[in-house]
Amino acid sequence: QWLREQLESGVSHEEICIIVRSDDELSRADDAAAGAGCKSRNLNDSKSIDRKTIPIATMHMAKGMEFRSVVVMACDDEVIPLPSRIESVGDDADLQEVYATERQLLYVACTRARDCLLVSGVTPASEFLDDFE
Repeated sequence: QWLREQLESGVSHEEICIIVRSDDELSRADDAAAGAGCKSRNLNDSKSIDRKTIPIATMHMAKGMEFRSVVVMACDDEVIPLPSRIESVGDDADLQEVYATERQLLYVACTRARDCLLVSGVTPASEFLDDFE
């Protein structure tokens, strides 16, 4: 719905980006674009602009980019922070560092939006979304 509204308001496909935490969620981003009746292209595969598709990217890939409208999706409890990063931690200091870097990564993803931002997730949502209140 949000993607369709952006397009109807005059935002072009290439000015929108769907950002997810990791490669594991790229299919969810692709499904979201398809649900809006749009084709998508993975920026991890190519940085070229295609005016007829909505770019999708991981948070790492989106660093340094800017889009008019961004949806940071799949901000679920079991996605952000990335469970594999937490499981690899040896002590409390390392855990705090992982949490800090994961939180910064979400911040960077959100700041890729120039005009409009949507952050979404399923319940239970990431604890980091509490920072938005």
